[in-house]
Amino acid sequence: MSAAVVGPDGLGRCPWGAGDPVNLAYHDTEWGMRVAGEAAHLERLTLEAFQSGLSWLTILNKRESFRAAFAGFDADTVAAYDAADVERLMADAGIVRNRRKVDAAIANARATVALREHGGLEDFIWSFRPDPAPAPRTSADVPTTSPESVALSKALKKAGFAHVGPTTMYALMEAIGLVDDHLEGCHRRGVATTLAP
Repeated sequence: MSAAVVGPDGLGRCPWGAGDPVNLAYHDTEWGMRVAGEAAHLERLTLEAFQSGLSWLTILNKRESFRAAFAGFDADTVAAYDAADVERLMADAGIVRNRRKVDAAIANARATVALREHGGLEDFIWSFRPDPAPAPRTSADVPTTSPESVALSKALKKAGFAHVGPTTMYALMEAIGLVDDHLEGCHRRGVATTLAP
């Protein structure tokens, strides 16, 4: 039942973003902020899928390697990856070497390309934006899924995406500002709703 933590700089933060400098920087500059464009959305979706079962800090520390391995998350490039690329990725110690997740990343790039005929990945994801909710007071008040994340998960799976379960999609929704789960007392609370259209 952790409430917002006030740091040495006098700013309140969500507990997970108040310790490690990498987490703190991500919390203060990215988490809950809207991103723009297909590649940015594919990156967040891919990283959230790779994070499943691991700490987010592990993913953040490998982020530049992920960007290099997946061509800056250019959907057309990754969609063209073949068996040799899969083996290359499985030998890349800079990323998380999990074949199911690597295969899912390639499948998701292909599905992203196909989604362009229906408005594209960004509009698709944002069509599941819920109404704003009250600020959670403690970490225990933050859900791990929502009706919208369940619906988004089902819709993405129907569109050919993999490794996009409701919990992973809720984490994506938090990361890109569809929901604002910065705690009451966190200096970042409200940034998602003020910046997103």
